[in-house]
Amino acid sequence: MNARSRQARHTIRNRTRSQRAASRIARRGTGTLATHAIAAGLTPREAASVASSLRKAAAKLGVQGQTGISYRKGQARTCTRYTPCQVGMLALVYRPRRAEYKVCAARLALAA
Repeated sequence: MNARSRQARHTIRNRTRSQRAASRIARRGTGTLATHAIAAGLTPREAASVASSLRKAAAKLGVQGQTGISYRKGQARTCTRYTPCQVGMLALVYRPRRAEYKVCAARLALAA
């Protein structure tokens, strides 16, 4: 596989991941903080970092999401799901340093 094909597959994979996360949020009306970050265009690893920071912002503001259960590889675990408006409020308090995270925070604020 040449570099051009590899880059094209990478772009399609990222775009598909973001689109699936965005449609999941639109369908349910809520999503985890990581799902919102993935819908804003981050990779799952970067989204976990942003979600952790947004959780701290939620504790500061006293924003409480809906408790739910998520499944991964057959394992159930508790999660908290937030509406786009709630995530927009959290994104206004969130002050990232990296450029990618700043773009994500702006997209999260606009999604609300």
